[in-house]
Amino acid sequence: MHLPRPSLKWILAVAMLAIAAPQMAQAEALLVVEADSGKVLQADNATMPWYPASLSKMMTAYVTLKAVKDGRVSLDTLLTVSPTASSQSPSKMGFRPGTQVTVDNALKMMLVKSANDMAVVLAEGIGGSIDGFAGMMNQTAQRLGMTQTSYVNPNGLPADGQITSARDMAILARAMIRDLPEYEYFVHIPSIRFGRRITQNFNKLIGRYPGADGFKTGFICASGYNLVASATRDGKRLIAVVLGASSGRMRAIRAAQLLDRGFANNGMAWLRPSLGTVDNLVPIDSTPPNLREEMCGPKHKRPASDEDAEDTVASAGSSSTNGDGGVSFFASGLQAAMPTKPADMLAQPAAASEPVVVYTGPTKTGAALIAAVEADTEKMQPVKRAKGKHSRVAGKKPDAADDAKADAKGASKSDSKPAAAKPARHANAKPDAAAAKTAAADKPAAAKPAGKPAAAKPAAKPKTAADKPKAADKPKADAKPAG
Repeated sequence: MHLPRPSLKWILAVAMLAIAAPQMAQAEALLVVEADSGKVLQADNATMPWYPASLSKMMTAYVTLKAVKDGRVSLDTLLTVSPTASSQSPSKMGFRPGTQVTVDNALKMMLVKSANDMAVVLAEGIGGSIDGFAGMMNQTAQRLGMTQTSYVNPNGLPADGQITSARDMAILARAMIRDLPEYEYFVHIPSIRFGRRITQNFNKLIGRYPGADGFKTGFICASGYNLVASATRDGKRLIAVVLGASSGRMRAIRAAQLLDRGFANNGMAWLRPSLGTVDNLVPIDSTPPNLREEMCGPKHKRPASDEDAEDTVASAGSSSTNGDGGVSFFASGLQAAMPTKPADMLAQPAAASEPVVVYTGPTKTGAALIAAVEADTEKMQPVKRAKGKHSRVAGKKPDAADDAKADAKGASKSDSKPAAAKPARHANAKPDAAAAKTAAADKPAAAKPAGKPAAAKPAAKPKTAADKPKAADKPKADAKPAG
């Protein structure tokens, strides 16, 4: 039986499918669109449902700033940190319940540090409660045409029903640019300063990628590393969305690659089929991929967080993951090389800039602002001075400085304190370093307890007795970080 020889067209089609197949297995969603027209330049899994993580805070900011623009609140409106807000998981500012912050400062802390507690402060202040604000978020999503999105909370911490897609995040980014141009500066602040603590924006493109001017990062174990990024060159603004990258650095590289291709006029557009506008992308009916094992499984040497600083970029510079399958793959191969590879660019320090000062309490300027910054700095001091003094540190745990270190290390400073304090409960069995020092100081008296110097010990015992009640209280401290 004679079989016809396969045509060149058929061979090319098979080759393209072979190239596209491993990309789909990587569980990434990629999208780049023109900000003004919504024209899709590249799309890969763009309508696959995804967990938004802290990209949820983009909608929290949109709803809040819309309320400001409509005159329902002002940037100077004072909001109060509730126990619910204070109890949110890191990343957070770590303010005590009752602390007051302005809408302006809460937005800056939320968008730069990705502070989960500030997102709840805004939600309760604008919507009355988390549930009430989530309802406002969902109504806004429907109005904007974000048909694949639903919200349960304002910060993106894991919750059933907190879902979006790359398509919907691009729609939201376009809405922020179109509807709230006067407040756009909130999404491209390079860094903030609270007291002496400076926090850089987790979006690594800001201050590094030419023309970068927004938006937001996000991470939970199930979602992987997410990023919505925008940049403007020669009057043309693009929005790139990356969902499910393997690290904080990789999501920035992916976004830079998407933006580079979008800005490049290489004359190869005729190879690509028209993808229409972002609003017209057809949703995929499926459940979001769960990347928990890849992101936070036992193979990981350290806890993953949105503050990831992974330097493994070898595969990123040569990545060929593109939105239009094989056609996009071949087209990008023909395009002229960029003067600087994204991996090299992101390895450079960010452009120098003055951190934006944030503070607690009412809006202040001039000398009052300087005094407020000094006061916030002072609030952070006792924790540092109390280092090693278990009883004092336990009392200071809710302070913002503790949570700052918790955010930076992926585990609360208080996590380590209970571990150091535990031996105090078993001091009779194995003295800790502090007990050893005390013993050394009391050696003359401690040398004779073999017989009856029990009467001579009362002088030293008050210390142990005074410590014991505090040791009894420690289980509460142990339980706090675990929650």
